Amino acid sequence: MARAPVDMVCIGASAGGVEALMSLLGPLPANYRLPLVVVVHLPEDHESVLTEVLQHHVAFPVQEACDKESIGHRGVYIAPPGYHLQVEDDRTFSLSCDPPVNYSRPSIDLMFSSASHAFGPRLAGILLTGANEDGAEGLATIARAGGITAVQDPATARVTTMPESALRIYPQHTVLSLDQIHQFLLKLEKDAHA
Repeated sequence: MARAPVDMVCIGASAGGVEALMSLLGPLPANYRLPLVVVVHLPEDHESVLTEVLQHHVAFPVQEACDKESIGHRGVYIAPPGYHLQVEDDRTFSLSCDPPVNYSRPSIDLMFSSASHAFGPRLAGILLTGANEDGAEGLATIARAGGITAVQDPATARVTTMPESALRIYPQHTVLSLDQIHQFLLKLEKDAHA
């Protein structure tokens, strides 16, 4: 039986994540039609330029996610620094200043888990390079709900802690290099709009 196509892709990263995101998202075509929701661990004490940096490299819209905003059909949505980004069951975003999870706010685990509840098997999750264990539990939640999951090959990650933690918790995740993750994103979009 064929699996349902995905409606959204969520991506988590920490140390080394900005460079990894530019190499993944930069080559995607301007007509890429899946929403990409991204959490990167960023310092809270100054304004982030991640949205502007990515927009310079990406051919479709990049924006910070806003509270109560509906998730569109295309574009990159970035978690603002200092706020947890979650996905509600009605597929809107919510922002909160709740305490850090795994020493992180925004927390990848919270975003992944909430998105999994909203999208179930119609969600793909990708965990990239990073220096802590945030995202490992959330990615396993996506997999257990029937979603598609991928982890950056630790051998290609700038910092291996995050992908290694995900694989320790749930060894069945697909392990891909950044080039393979780029191809994976293209295939997800093609299958969603076949």
